[in-house]
Amino acid sequence: MEINATFLGQGLAFVIFVILCMKWVWPPLMSALEKRQKEIADGLDNAEKAKKNLELAKSGAAETLRQAKAEAKKIIDDANHERTRILDKATEEGNNQKQRIIESAKTEIEAEKNKAREELREEVIAIALASAEKILNQKIDSEADRAMVKKIVDSL
Repeated sequence: MEINATFLGQGLAFVIFVILCMKWVWPPLMSALEKRQKEIADGLDNAEKAKKNLELAKSGAAETLRQAKAEAKKIIDDANHERTRILDKATEEGNNQKQRIIESAKTEIEAEKNKAREELREEVIAIALASAEKILNQKIDSEADRAMVKKIVDSL
């Protein structure tokens, strides 16, 4: 290989080109590369933070859901206890009402029974008086007395 002026001119042009590139082209390229590298690193950091936040949110949501389920179970249990209490109270009040009605009916029946007895007693007295009056108005005859008593007994 022969070194001549063309070769030296090309070498000098290449060195000038490299110096110019290092002074004006290389720094903006390097700053763009560094900027892009920094953006990628920030994006990866943000993605990692977002992943951690997502995990925290998932665990928080799971905890909130667990608490909501526990609270719902407690509310349902309380409602069931209240329902049982109300049903027991209503049953007790119904039984008390039933007892009052039965006692009232028994009292009313007893009063009607006593009233009927009294009316029957008054009728028997009236019949006895009427019979005695008829017996006393007729002549004293044992045959007539027997017939009268038989008639009275048949009418009862």
